[in-house]
Amino acid sequence: MKNYKDVFSLKGKNVFVLGGLGLLGIAISKAVAALGARVVIMDINEHKSKSILTWAKKNKHRLFFEYFDATDLNAAENSLKRLIKSHGPMHVFINVSYPRTPDWGQTLDKMTPAYLKANVDLHMNSYVWISRIAAFLMQKDKVDGSIINFGSIYGVVANDLTIYEGTEMSGEGAYCAIKGGIINFTRFLASYFGKYNIRANCICPGGILEKFHNPIFVKNYENKVPLKRMGTVEDIANAVIFLASEASSYVTGATLMVDGGWTAI
Repeated sequence: MKNYKDVFSLKGKNVFVLGGLGLLGIAISKAVAALGARVVIMDINEHKSKSILTWAKKNKHRLFFEYFDATDLNAAENSLKRLIKSHGPMHVFINVSYPRTPDWGQTLDKMTPAYLKANVDLHMNSYVWISRIAAFLMQKDKVDGSIINFGSIYGVVANDLTIYEGTEMSGEGAYCAIKGGIINFTRFLASYFGKYNIRANCICPGGILEKFHNPIFVKNYENKVPLKRMGTVEDIANAVIFLASEASSYVTGATLMVDGGWTAI
């Protein structure tokens, strides 16, 4: 019989976090490190790594930074192989990266074909390609792997445009298309690699409080959520711990909504 106190432990696991220095990435990296994992943060923002590396040293956690450009698909396979050679086999791969063009946020009526193509390639295609490589490397190393991709509530349902009323904000059509593609490709990974005991799941966050500072938007958003609050980075990190650990050993191909009930109504 399993010791249920230990099923959430990540001791002995190498966890690779792509986009690990972003808003969600930092919380996720700290959470899995606190559960005993050896954490490899993969990001382009080397200057942001100092504070979390200091935190890890102070708390005696094993956390490392490696430069990794999620948008360079031609280099992705060799880069991942190099990291595995340095840090050991990949037991958990988490992609919480958010690559996008500098003009990100074009409204549907202003969107250009070049903008759409560029962002699909940067975001959706990078998720597809890199998670594919990660899965094959897990298979090669014969590990019981867990792949965790990040979708969104807006990859499952359309935007409720009323929550932007009274603000200068608007919905992002390309974002919906991109996140929908990531969610369904993650299901395909689960189907393809299940026989190798490699799991693939997708977390779909709702709005995160730390990201939004417009009080009108926050009020509009929270009025719709059954739990009457926006999510926090800790809410998302908790879900990652579940999918990374043995607690979810029979969960694959799932789309885990972490949204306070947004998509339930």
